[in-house]
Amino acid sequence: MPIYAYQCQACGQEIEAIQKISDAPLTECASCKGALKKMLTAPAFRLSGSGWYETDFKKDNRKNLAGDQPSASSSDSSGGCGSGACAAAD
Repeated sequence: MPIYAYQCQACGQEIEAIQKISDAPLTECASCKGALKKMLTAPAFRLSGSGWYETDFKKDNRKNLAGDQPSASSSDSSGGCGSGACAAAD
C-alpha cells in the first residue's frame, strides 16, 4: 500500500499514513483538528541501471533495441511504413 504524506494547514505538523488507493484522503489533524493538505512526495524506489526493459528483452546479442535499425533484407517491400510510404515517416 502507498504511503501518503499530509501537512496540517494550522500547526504545520507533517503526517504520513499508509492507505489504500481507494481510501478517502485524511482531512483533519490529529493534534489540533486543523485541515490537512496532501503533499507531493518522491517515490520510494527508482528504476535505474542495467536490467530494465531493453536489456531484458534483447534479441540476437543486440544491446539497444530502440537504436537498432532493421536491415535491408528484413524490410517489407509491400509499400508499408518501412518503405517510406507513411506520412509519419517524413
